[in-house]
Amino acid sequence: MKQMIAPPLHNTAATVPVVAASRAVPNLMSVVLPAFNEALNLQWLLPELCTQLQGMARRIELLVIDDGSSDDTALLVHGLIQQGLPVRLLRLSRNFGKEAALSAGLDAADGDVVVTMDSDGQHPIATLLEMLPAWRAGYDVVYAVQTGRYLSQTLMRRSYTQVFYWLMQWGSRFKLPADAGDFRLLDRRVVLALRSLPERARYMKGLFAWVGFKSKAIEFIPHDRTQGTSNYNFSHLLSLAIVGMTAFSKVPLRLVSVIGLVVSVASVMFGLWTVAEKSLLGIEVSGFATLAVSITFLAGVQLLCLGIIAEYLGRVFDEVKQRPLYLVQELTPPIAGAQAE
Repeated sequence: MKQMIAPPLHNTAATVPVVAASRAVPNLMSVVLPAFNEALNLQWLLPELCTQLQGMARRIELLVIDDGSSDDTALLVHGLIQQGLPVRLLRLSRNFGKEAALSAGLDAADGDVVVTMDSDGQHPIATLLEMLPAWRAGYDVVYAVQTGRYLSQTLMRRSYTQVFYWLMQWGSRFKLPADAGDFRLLDRRVVLALRSLPERARYMKGLFAWVGFKSKAIEFIPHDRTQGTSNYNFSHLLSLAIVGMTAFSKVPLRLVSVIGLVVSVASVMFGLWTVAEKSLLGIEVSGFATLAVSITFLAGVQLLCLGIIAEYLGRVFDEVKQRPLYLVQELTPPIAGAQAE
């Protein structure tokens, strides 16, 4: 099958039309569902979405992004298409990660309104139904905020999360809402704005917040996963947090400067204290132990600072290569009559 490359990203600023405060029923609603080995959940979720979304828009399309799945995700979607369900399949050439899969879905979605939600069934369809009235009332972004999230987390993980959000908000010009993920409804002009962003290091939660627009939060309680297990373990979440931090915040680099200043001042003060002890009090300067501890401490600080700088340099390295964010192996045609204006 012919391999297709993702559409080029542009560095020009996006221009968006002005819309009225009150909107009619959308001509087409697109639901973007990134999926990695979620065939068992999609087999009931897609038909349920088709049933629940009837009447919410004149037409709907359920766009499944197969992110290099090794199960029967693609086969299942093809079967549902043959049954006449308004489902499309975008299959990537390999596993590029959820952030790239979401970007691919936004690039391919034709809807006047685009909803992004998980394929594991944990995002309630009832919450999705609450989003559309807010969009019709004039909101461009309606995002779901998970409640009771911290009750199931350890104290250490809650502490990591709070530190992450504190660092992301420090000195930032935009607000990154806590406990809000990828479950959200986007107006067409927000989708066009997201498409114009050129970076390869994608932290979608930050990009959603960065583009702005009139937004509204809706609380929800996630459902339990019915099939399979989550791929988001601690190491994966930590890696995503590092991507978000280096893509949207300069705080770690500023902390490197602060650490350097503190260590330099402390070194000068220690030196003056040592001279004072020797010259005024006649106390002999400590020997090897003090020297070894000082060298080890300074070496650790230098390696930590180099590591932080290396993370940012790695992001620059990825960006300048200008590789496509994803590669498309298969994309089923738009549903008849569902092409956006």
